[in-house]
Formats: sequence, C-alpha cells, structure tokens
Amino acid sequence: MIDVRAPVEFSKGALPCSVNLPLMMDYERHQVGIRYKKNGQQAAIALGHQLIAGEIKHQRVQAWQDFIAANPNAVLYCARGGLRSQLSCKWLAESGVLCPKVEGGYKSLRGFLHQYLIDYSAKHHFTVVSGMTGTGKTEIIQQLANGVDLEGAANHKGSSFGRPLDNQPAQIDFENRIAIDLLQMQHRYPEANVVLEDESRNIGARHLPHYFAERMSQSQLVVIDMDFDERLERLWQEYVVERYRKTIDFHGENGEIEFASYLRESLLRVQKRLGGQLTKELLASMNSAIASQHRDNFSSHRHWLTVLTRDYYDPMYSYQLTQKKHLVVFRGDRPAVIAWLNT
Repeated sequence: MIDVRAPVEFSKGALPCSVNLPLMMDYERHQVGIRYKKNGQQAAIALGHQLIAGEIKHQRVQAWQDFIAANPNAVLYCARGGLRSQLSCKWLAESGVLCPKVEGGYKSLRGFLHQYLIDYSAKHHFTVVSGMTGTGKTEIIQQLANGVDLEGAANHKGSSFGRPLDNQPAQIDFENRIAIDLLQMQHRYPEANVVLEDESRNIGARHLPHYFAERMSQSQLVVIDMDFDERLERLWQEYVVERYRKTIDFHGENGEIEFASYLRESLLRVQKRLGGQLTKELLASMNSAIASQHRDNFSSHRHWLTVLTRDYYDPMYSYQLTQKKHLVVFRGDRPAVIAWLNT
C-alpha cells in the first residue's frame, strides 16, 4: 500500500504493510495548510501545484511508479480519500499507470481495524500461554500457526530488560498490527482458537486496548513448567549474550557503552520494587560482571541474573499465577505444552 500522506502524519499511525511515498513533504503540507486557513481551498490547491511541479513532481510520480512496478496489486491512500489521493492517482494515470485508491483513506482503514478489534474481543476467547520468566513463551507463540505475537507487534519483550534497540511503534500502529494479525488468522484458520502470550496490559510504552486485555484476563491458561537452572540459562543467553551481540552490531564502536547502559538502566527501572538495598547489591554485581565479561565469557552475569530472577521475577510471576489458577486448563513442560496446543 502507498501512503501519500506527509511523513509527520505517517509517523503518528500507519498500516504495517504500507510505505510512505508522500505527495507533499511536511514543510510543503505546512505551507499549504497556512494558505488554506488564510485564503481558502482553491488558493491552497493552487499553491500545492506550484510547490509540487517540474522535477519534484516527476520524482514523486516516479517513486509511485517504481513501487507499483514491484507490487502490481498496490493501492494508494491519503488521510480521508480526498484530494491528495485523487491527484496522486490522476498523475499516475497521466503517466500510463493505473492505481486504485482506498475510499475514505487511512481514516476509513483505521476505523475498520479499530472496530474489528473490538468485535473480535467481544466474540472470541483466547488461549493464553503463561509461565515463569525464561520459559520461552514467545518462542512457542511464534512456532504456532494460530499464535499471535503481541511482543513482536509491540517490538518489546515485555520485561524491564525487554526494550528494543530501536523504537517501539506508535500506539495506533501497535493496535493496527494486532488487528491485522487477527484478521489474517481468522481468514486462514476460521475455526482456530488464537493463542497469545500472558502479558500485562503494558508492553513497554505500548498498551493493549482495555477490552482486549480484559478478554485475555478471562481466557483459559496453559502453563509451562521449567526448572530454574534451565530458565536461567535461557535468560542469560537472551538478555546477556545475544543482547550484547545485537548491541555491538547495532551501535558499532559505541556498543560496549550502550550494552552496559542497557543493563544498568533496565535494573534501575524496577528499583522501587526491588528496594534500595537489593538494587545496590545487584548493581554492584552487575558492574563487576561488566568489568570482567570479556575475561570470563560473560559467565559472571549469571550471579546478578540469578538473584534478580529468584528474588524478584519468580515471586511476582508466582503471585500472578495464583490469582489466575482457576483459568488453568493444562500445564506441563515445553514439549507437553506444545503438543497440547497443537491438538
């Protein structure tokens, strides 16, 4: 899908399958908006044609043509299906390329997805995969044909250590992604019960719509059981070893500093719950591990991770599971849970 809105509009919310190839850039849209307020629509349209002319017009039409050539089924939309999409389609047609536009534009698409998510939440129950931290819940969701990855949609792993190297999507984009995933799932597997990971309403800086989170809280639970040592190894691999590698790849020569900052900041995000003394002890252990990580192949990080998991995450998850034990329909180790979910 071609989104011809200005970049500032696109950044506030778009469809995950769309690409922003604007008719007007932000500064051009701003000038046209000022002209519209002062002199009305016709004057604004005239200014728009002055700003988007000659080589600028050629470049923008060419960008649309290139995208359509690579994606023959492409459609085009603006904010409300009005002048911008009409003009874009007209210019394309004049160049010999036909491209349909979305009636009602992004507003119509967003409204449809928003209502779909409300309706789906009202009509369907989910199966929710739960378990202590480190049991690999997300991996299971990703392996299932009927799994919807909420953390993937939010670009965040959920915990204080789960923030991404890049940015989370806009809240509207997050909701759109969930709705589209459910829509695609319903199309492919009409009778399937959607499987989700047990999440709090907030996933990083994004939050699940209240009606969706409420439906999740009423849905049946499947619980993964796993030994502490196995969970610790998985957490160490994910949040230390793999995170270090990805940080170096992402930040290059600043990767060492960024990795250390990530660990410290992630710990300090939960210091109110940990208390001052435990936070101080964990931070000292973490700093020691950072200093020695290249000498001991990161193994020193296991100490603070053990304490944090045992004394913070496990009690929290245990309490949460106790509150929802009446919803549990199955529990077992990973192979047993996967087998149950696939039946």
